Amino acid sequence: MTTQFGDLLKHWREARKLSQLDLGLSANVSARHISFLETGRARPSRAMVLNLGGVLEVPRGSRNMMLNAAGFAPSYRTRAMDEAEMGPIASALDWMLERHMPYPAMVLDRRWTIVRANAMATMMLGQLGLSADANLVEALLDEAGLPALIENWQEVAQHLIHRLRAEAAHLGGDPWLEEMATKLSACVDAAAPGPGTGSEAVIPTRYRLGDVTLSFFSTISQFSTAEDIALADWKIEHLFPADEATRKMVTELAHGLE
Repeated sequence: MTTQFGDLLKHWREARKLSQLDLGLSANVSARHISFLETGRARPSRAMVLNLGGVLEVPRGSRNMMLNAAGFAPSYRTRAMDEAEMGPIASALDWMLERHMPYPAMVLDRRWTIVRANAMATMMLGQLGLSADANLVEALLDEAGLPALIENWQEVAQHLIHRLRAEAAHLGGDPWLEEMATKLSACVDAAAPGPGTGSEAVIPTRYRLGDVTLSFFSTISQFSTAEDIALADWKIEHLFPADEATRKMVTELAHGLE
């Protein structure tokens, strides 16, 4: 007879495509002990739960669930950004966003809602008809809104579908991300060329703002040692001009924000 902890452990092991032997070797325990934990024949210590959660790269909120299932108090929580210990984090975010000017940059949470944005990103969002705290995935599902302003929408949507599914898989299955990927798939032309042709080094997103087209590619940063539940899922996305015309236009626009 399995326990709730055993079910959770097996779920995450299978989600990471590891055998009991693979997990045991990585966690420095025997495959037999992993089997006993999954079937309920053995009970884990708190240290063992945290060890296995770390090896399996279980998100912090789900590690709390594993701890609770094993009879232990949670280890992780979500902190408000105005708490004293979050001061250095808030300063780092502000530094990254502001130093990226005149180019757009924003902080996104686990479900792609904008948490923070610099002045250029805020201005662009307004021009695209979005608020500074918009959910980008939901905006991309409004066919009369943002997709109509992206010239290479089919390419962008197909890349986003892959990204959403990859993020959902890393989280051990996120129903919302999976649902959004399915909805986006229904919006994509099946006959359109898919990603992976290798014709470009990166696929930029080309936004049409009136008579002007701005072309950007992006990089994503995350906090590598975050223990806060929300902070571990945040992404800092920096947009860079994909051509000289975009660079010049954004630089000119930034002068109006000073």
